[in-house]
Amino acid sequence: MAEEEIASRQVFNGRAIRVRVATVRKPDGRETTREIVEHDGVIAAIPIDDDDNVLLVRQYRTPAGKDLLEIPAGGIDPGEVPEATVIRELQEEIGFKPGRLERLGGFYAAPGYATEYLHVYLATGLAPSRLHAEDTDEIEVVKVPLAEVPALIASGKIEDAKSIAGLLMYLEYRKSHRP
Repeated sequence: MAEEEIASRQVFNGRAIRVRVATVRKPDGRETTREIVEHDGVIAAIPIDDDDNVLLVRQYRTPAGKDLLEIPAGGIDPGEVPEATVIRELQEEIGFKPGRLERLGGFYAAPGYATEYLHVYLATGLAPSRLHAEDTDEIEVVKVPLAEVPALIASGKIEDAKSIAGLLMYLEYRKSHRP
């Protein structure tokens, strides 16, 4: 049931995203358009410290118009593998370098209109190690006991989709990987 893309034109090229309008032919032969936001790959990390806390970040998000409590995440640079991005982003956002990474899975952020795919990693064995990045000065690191995560999601205190998905992926993973 795939659609065939028969034409495409870029309508915006920004620092973080590109937008194009594609003309597609549906399986029944009808033609229609799709507006597509193109965004390169992204990582999202679940950093767990030795005391079973997850290290979240609180930062202002202009599109939402408020501070959001999120898992650390960031864009994969050209030529960079996702694992290297996780290490860099954690050093920039929370000031820790993971000793161990494990891929938990991944997902599309908004497949109805965007190409962005998020690779989700568990990060443990955290050791202090800070890298400076221009856009991380106002990020607040928030340690949250893992047991509190479901209530924070249910209450709407965590309302970022990647954070909800990533944390639920980890909680499910944990059920089968705890001694």
